[in-house]
Amino acid sequence: MFQRERYVQKIVDYMHDGQVKVITGIRRCGKSTLLFELFYEYLLKNGVSPENVIKIQLDKRKDTKYRNPIALAEYVEEIVSDASEQYYLFIDEVQFCYSVPDPDNDGYEITLYDMLNELKDYKNLDVYVTGSNSKMLSKDISTEFRGRSSQIHVYPLSFSEYSTAVGGDWRDNLERYMIYGGMPYLLQLKNDEQRIKYLSSLFDEVYIKDIVERNKIERIDIINDILNVLSSLMSSLTNPLNITNTLKSVKNEKLSVNTVSNYIEYCKDSFLIAEAKRYDVKGKHYFDYPNKYYFTDVGLRNSRLGFRQIDTGHIMENIIYNELVLRGYSVDVGVVVDRSKGQNVQKEIDFVVNNVDKRIYIQSALRMDEDEKINAELGSLLLAKDFFKKIIIRMDIPRSFYDNNGIFHCNLIDFLLDREKLF
Repeated sequence: MFQRERYVQKIVDYMHDGQVKVITGIRRCGKSTLLFELFYEYLLKNGVSPENVIKIQLDKRKDTKYRNPIALAEYVEEIVSDASEQYYLFIDEVQFCYSVPDPDNDGYEITLYDMLNELKDYKNLDVYVTGSNSKMLSKDISTEFRGRSSQIHVYPLSFSEYSTAVGGDWRDNLERYMIYGGMPYLLQLKNDEQRIKYLSSLFDEVYIKDIVERNKIERIDIINDILNVLSSLMSSLTNPLNITNTLKSVKNEKLSVNTVSNYIEYCKDSFLIAEAKRYDVKGKHYFDYPNKYYFTDVGLRNSRLGFRQIDTGHIMENIIYNELVLRGYSVDVGVVVDRSKGQNVQKEIDFVVNNVDKRIYIQSALRMDEDEKINAELGSLLLAKDFFKKIIIRMDIPRSFYDNNGIFHCNLIDFLLDREKLF
């Protein structure tokens, strides 16, 4: 079992803050292990008795009765009635909870949020929950918890975590990571056949099934087709209209843009993909479209295409995006305008990265071994014409360096291992 110190420390930092601690992330990324094993182990090491940790796993048969929020609250309240003891409540996969009629108010319902807000007010109870659905959590959390929650989002293993766990040569590890990604269970598998089978089954038996059931989707073929298109277009600019037109030509049937947009939102809500919007660096505004879509885990994306489309440049860009977001930065796709030849030509900066009041620009470059490629990567950064730090992350250099334009060329592995500080 890999010790995920980054996330354990985040939870520790929120302990006893009077808030509900909400741990979100894609299914099978390690949320349950983080809470029920790693953080639990931390509590025991720091003197907490096992009897004072209340564990409820709503996706397990033994705890299905607690999907009723009133039953859950009554069970917990009976345990924590002794105010002289400090208790910790762990609830796993809260999206399985359902609403029930309010026995005291006709026409009203009791939700999980009502019960958690009530339990949170016990001074001797610290509440922690996990969930795999942003619609159940992230999007509604500010209103449902009325600002009384602390959120911790968990990602699949970063390259640093993965490489530390498996050991060996960094470059060999990066090659495998680019193919199979960082879903934690992969660490227990012994060969490529097992890895391929596991990742493929995750899509069909977990993610697709969850999206279909949660959103009551009738056209399973459409959601599958959309995921196939998004997988092929990973790290490329697109929009729902383009995807709709692509599907129309393939399926030869009517399909609305709204349907495709909704299905993309469902994929985002399940944390399978993330959307990066385009930002006009000079005009300081966002474009409505096109945008870029990145997969939360590149191994899942590769499995979607049967591991037939291992385009290293796009995979590298996706991994860089995930790493930047994991570190807590705000990440957009940058747009700059080249007016040098009397024309207004939009050019792209892969990432505009903001950290509070600081900013950097980043280009992802698999290699820069041709003049055309060098000019393209450098040209977009120089068009920004400001004093923010400019970086090109590359796979084709043995070490990092600054060039004559003051642009920092960073080795990919050095970046992923955080050997070179961005800010």
